[in-house]
Amino acid sequence: MSDLLNYLVQHDQNFRRARLPALYSDFRSQRTLNPDGFAANVAAWKQGLSSAALAGYTPSKSTTRNHLVLDLDGDSLLRSLESKQFGRPLALGTVLQEAITNGEMMSLQQFLKAKESIYYRSWGSIPWSVMSWGLKQVGIGGPGDSLPKGQFVILQNLEVIAKTFNEAIAGRTSPFERSFSKVHFRRTFSDGLLEKNQQLSETDFEVLVKFLSRDKNILATDGNTIKIRNSTEDMIITEEDSAIASLKELMEDLTRQTELLNHRIDELNIAAQDAVRRKNKIAALAALKSKKQAEANLSRRHATLSQLEDVASKIEQAADNVQLVKVMQSSTVALRNLNAQVGGADKVDEVLDNLREQMGEVDEVGNIIAEAGPGATIDEAEVDDELEAMLADEKKKDEEAAKAKREAQEEKEVEQTRRKLVELERLGPLPLPGQVTEKETRPITPVTATANELDDMRIQNGSGAQKIAQRAE
Repeated sequence: MSDLLNYLVQHDQNFRRARLPALYSDFRSQRTLNPDGFAANVAAWKQGLSSAALAGYTPSKSTTRNHLVLDLDGDSLLRSLESKQFGRPLALGTVLQEAITNGEMMSLQQFLKAKESIYYRSWGSIPWSVMSWGLKQVGIGGPGDSLPKGQFVILQNLEVIAKTFNEAIAGRTSPFERSFSKVHFRRTFSDGLLEKNQQLSETDFEVLVKFLSRDKNILATDGNTIKIRNSTEDMIITEEDSAIASLKELMEDLTRQTELLNHRIDELNIAAQDAVRRKNKIAALAALKSKKQAEANLSRRHATLSQLEDVASKIEQAADNVQLVKVMQSSTVALRNLNAQVGGADKVDEVLDNLREQMGEVDEVGNIIAEAGPGATIDEAEVDDELEAMLADEKKKDEEAAKAKREAQEEKEVEQTRRKLVELERLGPLPLPGQVTEKETRPITPVTATANELDDMRIQNGSGAQKIAQRAE
């Protein structure tokens, strides 16, 4: 199984093994006998070939595979799809002819030479399109069945890459970031538009630039300079755009040269050290001389690059100043229009005087109505009495709450006293004065000394409990 067919089987649900016999069969007769089955097979092939081309699995004449263009010269595509079990797809020519007729694929030369957008359709072509569709429904006319020859642009893949490109340039706002030479544009965007570290071919870039400039109005180009447009710019490439593009390309070339010179200096240094170890004085001197020349060239490249970076910085600053002045000019116009609508300070004073006058008339009318209306006078004494009553109720509530809190505290203290009395009763009566206690008759040993200390502590606790009981009584 070829790489192309293996990709389709592994990544496209329409090419599961149960569907392969139908897809490889000659289903051209189903165009009239089973239109739904015919449309399903054609759609499966078109989708499969588009995704395979975008992934880089379709055959290509160039060393770098095309991702936006399908090469149909010869029978290379049929050979890539050939299977030992099912042979070659018999209706592939019909599928490709359908895609070309429906505008899903377009000849490369026709695409590049078109002046108007490929999405533009004149009103004169609509009646013919409707009639052609009707004839195809009854099996008359329609596309042929032979395999087309040449290179064809796959518009579905073009839309996918255009969307990815639009996301990649979202952060480029200044003119310096949006201007490129043709070579620098390809170097900048060769990576990142495709998956799995693949790159667009030179033909793909040519198609992409034409599509983004003519059909999407995202780019402006004159063939040598490419500029990413913003919403306010026109399609013209100015001298400033060309100068910025040339400067950026030169800076990139110098950067690459400095990298190569650094690598060259490292190699010559290693060669000189190796020659010294081998006692080869001539080789060592030659390597050192070459190293000195490379270092001199590197120094000159760095000096030139530094100057160019200063120029680039000044250009960016000047471009920012231009944008700032444009914003200030538009803001001035907006303020002038708004001030004209206001009418100036005299008109504002007049409006405020009229407003104060009208508000005074409203207050005057309200006072007259209040004086004439019955029951309009408020009894201040009645209001004071009502306030005093509310304050008295609130004071009464506070006193009741304080009393309840105090009673709860007293009950808590009585309960604590009762518990202490019960504890004293449990400890037993205290010894009478002059009575000999057990402690006095004990022999003095470490154990009896500890027992005596515990008895003293108990007597002291008992005395404190009696005092607490007396205070409670």
